[in-house]
Amino acid sequence: MERADVLRLFVLITDEYPNFDDSDENVDRHLKALKDFSFETAVQNVERHIETNSFYPKISEIRGFAADQSARERELAETRAYLDQRAASRVKATLPPPGWKDELLAKLRHTK
Repeated sequence: MERADVLRLFVLITDEYPNFDDSDENVDRHLKALKDFSFETAVQNVERHIETNSFYPKISEIRGFAADQSARERELAETRAYLDQRAASRVKATLPPPGWKDELLAKLRHTK
């Protein structure tokens, strides 16, 4: 994340929390702590924080929990793979041959 990203993030935060410290010192402090962090993820975490909290987010809340984020990304990847597999199976699927159900039911009735 760059300084301009931190400033954009501060705009988002101060819109909801007017008492948030948007001083140059605080920008520098956040930049130091968030320089290796994705701006898009920070925005998502701040938006989620705004929905559920009445006090502005701390740096740790802006970063979110790395374990939660990696688990969420892994679950999303697994879900995508599963849905892709289902779509591929759906393309290959065919109807059973005509009369198959009646033949099966006849066999089941004779085994009783």
